[in-house]
Amino acid sequence: MRLARTLALSLACALPMALAGCCAEPPPSETSAADEGTVYGEPIGDAPLVSLSELNANLAVYEGKRVRVEGMITDVCAKRGCWMIIGAEEGADSVRFKVTDGVMVFPLDAKGARAEAEGTVQRIEHDLETTRNVLAHEAEEAGEAFDPSTVTEPMVVVQLAGIGAVVRSNE
Repeated sequence: MRLARTLALSLACALPMALAGCCAEPPPSETSAADEGTVYGEPIGDAPLVSLSELNANLAVYEGKRVRVEGMITDVCAKRGCWMIIGAEEGADSVRFKVTDGVMVFPLDAKGARAEAEGTVQRIEHDLETTRNVLAHEAEEAGEAFDPSTVTEPMVVVQLAGIGAVVRSNE
């Protein structure tokens, strides 16, 4: 189940992107440089800081609430920069930070950088057919083979509806 959740988090943008028609060239990002990194969207507020392991273990407690998370950026939407996956330093816990296409644009080279992000916690449940469609679309975009028969469980995506983020260089 943990592998399925990790795959789901890293691959979950596929169907919404396909339906929204992500373009190959992202629009310019509205960001500003801050001493602590590059700010995207609204400045980080005073929402409670929640560890990724706590968030994933107690999703029902946080669903619908505004929180902050921190971690390493492990993936970024290659089409529009409209999402990034933030992973824990230890363990497999992660969260998808998603914004409306074009509102914030995260650069591909943010992978490996640290991020602090604030947003509203969402639980997105996909049925088995949608799960297979999402994973097939993501595999196609990555140029990888995909066998839908290998997917036997629907996925649940833990997501932050993005409000603001700070991306810090990993140097």
